[in-house]
Parts: sequence; structure tokens; C-alpha cells
Amino acid sequence: MSLTGWLIVGAAVALVASLPYWLPKAVIALRVRIFAWVNGEEGIPTPSRDVPAEEFKQVYAHPASNGRSQGAALSDLFWYWLSPGPEVHQEHLEPGPRYDEVAKTTRQILAGLSKAEWTELVGRCTRRVLDELDGRDRQPGVRAHWVRLRDLMMPVWAEVYYEVVFREPCPRHVRELITGNADDVVNALKCTSLRHMDRRARLTAYLRERLATAPPPVPLPSLLSEREQVYYLQGTFFNTAVVQMSEAMAHLLLALATHQPVQERLLAGEEEPDFLERAISETLQHFPLFGVAHRITTAEVPRAEREPIPAGSVLLFNYPEYQRSGAPDAQEFDPDRWLSPETKPSAFIPFGVTANRPCPARGFAILTMRVAAEEMLRRFRLESSAEHTRSLPSRGPCLLVPRADAAAMGVAPARRRFRLAAMRLADRWAAVPRSLVQLLLGSYMVWDAQRQGLCRNYFATPPGGPASTTDSH
Repeated sequence: MSLTGWLIVGAAVALVASLPYWLPKAVIALRVRIFAWVNGEEGIPTPSRDVPAEEFKQVYAHPASNGRSQGAALSDLFWYWLSPGPEVHQEHLEPGPRYDEVAKTTRQILAGLSKAEWTELVGRCTRRVLDELDGRDRQPGVRAHWVRLRDLMMPVWAEVYYEVVFREPCPRHVRELITGNADDVVNALKCTSLRHMDRRARLTAYLRERLATAPPPVPLPSLLSEREQVYYLQGTFFNTAVVQMSEAMAHLLLALATHQPVQERLLAGEEEPDFLERAISETLQHFPLFGVAHRITTAEVPRAEREPIPAGSVLLFNYPEYQRSGAPDAQEFDPDRWLSPETKPSAFIPFGVTANRPCPARGFAILTMRVAAEEMLRRFRLESSAEHTRSLPSRGPCLLVPRADAAAMGVAPARRRFRLAAMRLADRWAAVPRSLVQLLLGSYMVWDAQRQGLCRNYFATPPGGPASTTDSH
């Protein structure tokens, strides 16, 4: 082979070898551009030159920043992802009596448990799922569990929220319906899989039968039809609540697995009772559960030293960028920064803004995350070398080593280093085909959402909307 040929081969090999280091990030950047294109010129990002970080909370909390779906092209995409029932999903209802009653009902259901009851419930459900893991993987010579953290946590929160709603333990087959629905929604949102409406429909059918024969103790919103009440429960509790808490726990556990000094302090049982809560806050600072939340202004939003934001504007609130703006040493994972007002991040809104559709779980999310994390750390040492990103399309690869065996691992550092190096390599290469799948499926779903126009057609229909937003894809 000529020198030129060898150079070409060498360049090709170098290009292929470098793919895991640049291709996933390039594809993510391209997907962001695609989603920005969906919303067109009407979108006003913040933080940005037009709405800087120091105005983020002020604009977000303004009463006129309360539109949610009608008037934004991006709404078609979110309604598509959240089908069936996005028209009655609490986070996508327009302001008015229906939203007020739905939000009140959600608060009443969640307030039905005291802190002690939340603690008992989450601890019990976590232990049951971990017992199942131990029983399933117990084989001679096998002591550690290789898991995807989001997948491990999802059955926990499926059981928790079923019991919160219906005040009775969750049957195993119903847990599978809930996790099947939630997993399908979150995979579609992350563009790692197309939607499977049949999985969602199976949960819908169960809830329809359950409400007809044994409704929950807390009366469901009276302004919703029976069909809409089913969709309300499916979307609010068995989609969003299960997905968000599973994602939050996956981020927390992966952060502990990839920051061993932090985990060591927790495993050592140091005298700081709030250290785990600081680690949770630090996790939510680095990896906020929300990416970009959009709101439509229903009136003009005045500003002290700038032009007012016109009515009908689509505000795109970028949580990760905003939180990075108020954190010194934003790349460092340091739970101790929360000890002092001088080092505590000034831009931190893990549960939104109180004045404008705050997260209903804000009062107990950190408590329940702490309980679940404590149950995990009682049993396992967590180890991972996977890349940790906010979107977490990998679902959090992690090795769980039983605490009883953790000491033995210390005498084999070479084996541990090899295992983590292999995990890092596998994770990087898995990101290459996954990122291409995300680009392909994300582009298709953007097109299909625009074609179906679920939100657009709903508001174009006379009051009451169409009979259903369920579709066949």
C-alpha cells in the first residue's frame, strides 16, 4: 500500500476511534437546534441577552407567565410525547378552573400521608424491590449486581405512587403496567425509542376499570369527565411522578457512584445528619430534572429597565443554564458548598417557582429521596465510571456491591480498576449508536408531532376539544 493509502487508513482509524468523544455531543447539539427550530422565532430563551439570568425568577413568577400549551408550536411535541391525555395533564392545562381543581386534587392526594408515613412507605417499597434484585441475581460466585439505576428505581416509585393514590399495596401486575407506561414515555422523551401506545393503553384500560369499581379515597376532579379522570391519574402520578422520581434517584445514586469520597463519608456514618440532603441538593444543582420549560404569556410582562415582554410570547426557561449561572466552581461536585450562604448557589430552582405552577412534590421529594438512598447504602457500595449527563439516556449503568463483600474488594484494586475501565469504554461506545438513534427518532417524532398537531387541533376545536388525544403511533 502506498504512503497515501496508509495515511488514509490511519486517518479513518483515528476518526472511528474518536467517535465516542465527539459524536454524541455533536448529535445532542444538533437535536437542540431541531427542537429550537420547532418553536420558530416566537421562542424567547432565558437566560439570554433578552432575558438575563438575574430576571429569570422575576419573569417566571409573573402572573402573566401562566399560559402552558395554547399558542406554542412546541406544545404539539410535548402533547405527542405525553399521549394519552395531555389535555388534562396538570403541567399542560391552561390556567383556569380546570387547572385549579386538578392542582388542588393533586395536593390533597399527596397530603394524605404524614412525613412518617412517607418514610415508612418509601423504605418498604425500596426494600421490596432490592429483595427481588437479590433473589433474582443470587447465583454461586456472583456477589455484585450490574444495573441501570433508572430501571432499578422505577418499580419503587410505581409502588409508592399507587399506594399514595389508592391507599393499598400495588399488585405486581399493576406495577408492571405502570413501569411499562412510564418507561415508554421517558424513552420517547429522550428519543431513544419510538412510542408504544399499546403499552400506555393497557394502563389506561386498567385504570378505567379500577375507577369504575374501586375509586381512590380522594375524590377526583369533578370538572373532568370519567375518561379525563383516568388520563389525569395516568399522566400526573403514573407517568410524571414515577418518571421524575426515578430520574432523580438515578442521578443521585450515579453521582455517589462516580464521586467515591462523597459516598465514603456517607458509608462511614459521619456525624453530619444533613450531609445526604446536601448531596441531594448538589445533585439537583448539577442535574436538574427539567431541561427547558416553556410558558406562554397571557398578558404583557413589565420589566424595570427593559422593554416589556409582549403577550403571546413563548418563554423558554432553561433550568440547567440558569442554575450554572449562580454556582461558583459549577463543575465541581461539592455537597459542602451548601453549608454557607457565601458558597451556596444563588440560582437554584429544582422544583420550579412557587408563584407559577411549582412541582407538587416539592414538600417531600428530598425526604423520600433520602429514605430510598439510605436503603440503598445500607446494602450496597455503588461504583460506576459511566458518563453522567443531565438527560441520562444511558439510564445510569452502575455496579452494586453488597456491603458485606465491599471489604474484600479493597484487596483487589487491579480488578476494580479493570472493571471500571471496561465499563467506561463500553459506555462511551454505546453512546455512539444511541446518539444516532436519538437523532433519527427525534427527527421523526418532531415531524410526526407537527403532522398530528394534537395541541393545535385541540384548541382549534369547539369548547371541550376532541373526544380523545390518543393516537395510533
